[in-house]
Amino acid sequence: MQVYLDYAASTPLKKEVLDEMLPYMTQTFGNASSIHAFGRNMHKGLDQSRRNLAKLIGASYDEFYFTGGGTESDNWALKGIAESYSDKGKHIIISEFEHPAVLNAAKALEKKGYEVTYIKPDSQGHIKPEDVKKAIKKDTILVSIMFVNNEIGTIQDVKTIGSICRENDVIFHTDAVQAFGYLDIDVKEMNIDMMSLSAHKIYGPIGIGGLYIRKGIKIKPIIDGGAQERKRRAGTSNVSGAVGFSKAASIRYDDLENITFELKKKRDYLYEGLKDLDIRLNGSENRHPGSLNILFNHVKGDTLLMNLDLAGIAVSSGSACSSGSVNPSHVLLSIGLSTQEAKASLRMTVGDSTSYEELDYVIEKMTEIITRLR
Repeated sequence: MQVYLDYAASTPLKKEVLDEMLPYMTQTFGNASSIHAFGRNMHKGLDQSRRNLAKLIGASYDEFYFTGGGTESDNWALKGIAESYSDKGKHIIISEFEHPAVLNAAKALEKKGYEVTYIKPDSQGHIKPEDVKKAIKKDTILVSIMFVNNEIGTIQDVKTIGSICRENDVIFHTDAVQAFGYLDIDVKEMNIDMMSLSAHKIYGPIGIGGLYIRKGIKIKPIIDGGAQERKRRAGTSNVSGAVGFSKAASIRYDDLENITFELKKKRDYLYEGLKDLDIRLNGSENRHPGSLNILFNHVKGDTLLMNLDLAGIAVSSGSACSSGSVNPSHVLLSIGLSTQEAKASLRMTVGDSTSYEELDYVIEKMTEIITRLR
């Protein structure tokens, strides 16, 4: 049996999404920037997709910009704001356990003379709003705190953090790649100024994402070229990707309550089946509905990972974007785990198509493997 439990890394494309995309890859084709009928038809699909996605997050259609994915959105948010507001200040605040796209963008800005404050999460992975408030200075121009952590699934109080930023005239960005399609989001109500999204985490296509930018915010492009995306993001529009992104998001939000309820049931079923194996849950109970990050005491995580792979079970030791690194997860170290504990931890995420038969198989095989390794 082959079992995929790495839905936080990527999800399969749903058939309904592919069916929506195919016409824009075959009979309806052309460049959405062209003024002839072919181009206009493509632009219509792009415009409808933009309007739908913006509506789902409580934004205006002209506040939503398509990008190549979450990584580009994060980079654009940090680097574009840094360049646009450098006359006001050069201080940026992020958390210690952000996605590498935010962390490495911040490090790149540090090399250019910007000051970055890294806020440490508590032992359950929460960023305390009061810590954000204390870190804000006169020259602070941006706060970037991820909505849902990609490794331990902890959900942040973005509404309060956003309110603090609004009171201090500081732009608030959140990486919502793991939150969109799993939680209700209203950017106005939650005081969010900028938000990064990605399609392939919600059963949409790889290679398309989005960045919400509140009206009135100045931001410079990080890609030079044509006048696409209202002169803010150059490059030929990925219309089929945008259409797929929109369809995938609609499927999620049309049945969000039931989808998240079923994910939680599967996640908790898996945890209940493993909890007698001398394990510990990393992070908070207030987390992504499909996410588990577990410390397996007295077992080497990489050895367990390889044995599970041989048994046909796909899990991960952290972010897929950190794959290949020999270092322990920076997320787990930030919440107080030792290097040994971090290396003995695995992330498992269930998905819409995960069956209870598959979960029973995982519990059985994991019990066998851990017993043998110990």
